[in-house]
Amino acid sequence: MRRILAGQGVRFLIGGGANTLLSYALYWMLLPWMPYAWAYTVSYALTILSGFAINTWFVFRTSWSWVKLVAFPLIHVVNYLASLSIVWVAVEILNVPKTIAPVVATLIVLPLNFALTRKLIHRPD
Repeated sequence: MRRILAGQGVRFLIGGGANTLLSYALYWMLLPWMPYAWAYTVSYALTILSGFAINTWFVFRTSWSWVKLVAFPLIHVVNYLASLSIVWVAVEILNVPKTIAPVVATLIVLPLNFALTRKLIHRPD
């Protein structure tokens, strides 16, 4: 079991890293045209589908289903709210630059994201 979790953890970091870079690129492109909270929300929403595909096929190597596809955004509401809260605290209270705050949030929320995603993807349909 430890070996399985280690392999999934490495693939989660690789796949999630690629999807996170896509999300950051979108965030940074949107930042000049909208407030940081909106840019974060739009970029987060746009990368949910790619995150589902990466986690299903690459990270956890399981088949996808409509049930999991519909549930995936729902479990990420928790991740999104936690992340956005951290982004807000980082920007408004800790004076972290808006361009860096999502990186801080990702690092803090990463274990929660892995646990919730693994629980959803490995559940029976």
